[in-house]
Amino acid sequence: MAFLLLVRHGENDYLKKGRLPGRTAGIHLNERGRDQAAALAQSLGKLPIKAIYSSPLERAVETAEPIAQALKLEIQLNPGLLDTHVGKWEGAELKKLYKKPLWKIVQAAPSRVRFPQGESFLELQTRVVNAIESIQSAHKKEFVAVIFHADPIKLAVAYYLGLPMDSFQKLMVDAGSVSMLALGDSGARLIALNLKPPFEFKLPTKKK
Repeated sequence: MAFLLLVRHGENDYLKKGRLPGRTAGIHLNERGRDQAAALAQSLGKLPIKAIYSSPLERAVETAEPIAQALKLEIQLNPGLLDTHVGKWEGAELKKLYKKPLWKIVQAAPSRVRFPQGESFLELQTRVVNAIESIQSAHKKEFVAVIFHADPIKLAVAYYLGLPMDSFQKLMVDAGSVSMLALGDSGARLIALNLKPPFEFKLPTKKK
């Protein structure tokens, strides 16, 4: 099985400003986010990780950089790991979005939602799962770090656990956290969800 460490990028100030980030360029880690990235590098640097993949957005790449430095690996950018394409809602004030009828459906029945001039949650889940399947296929029996975003991570976990899409918002994936999936041809196992450093994984032992 491949062991995929799904890392949510570190904290940034954009959401604190009350706006929906989506794929907005130029969102960087704040001081706490940089500290989270350093802590992730310290914990993940102890694992036999063979590759690092990242969303191309700055907040993901900046989280991946110290991990890559600790492991002496290059960061491979994968557009399939991009955050949600929220279309016309990108950069919008959340206080205005909360008043829209569609926002209530986003929270209660995301399987029915397509963002205005953006993608649907079903398209998002399909895109992310396709990216993860490609990574798994290239790294069978290896540890791989994958750095990207909250909703894409939660939708991937929901898919591999067989959860209904409308339940994915119940999963918690905090900034600077790691969730771990073991993926193989015979299925998937969730080994960890929403871990924050410092942590240690018990590595699987080889069968004699």
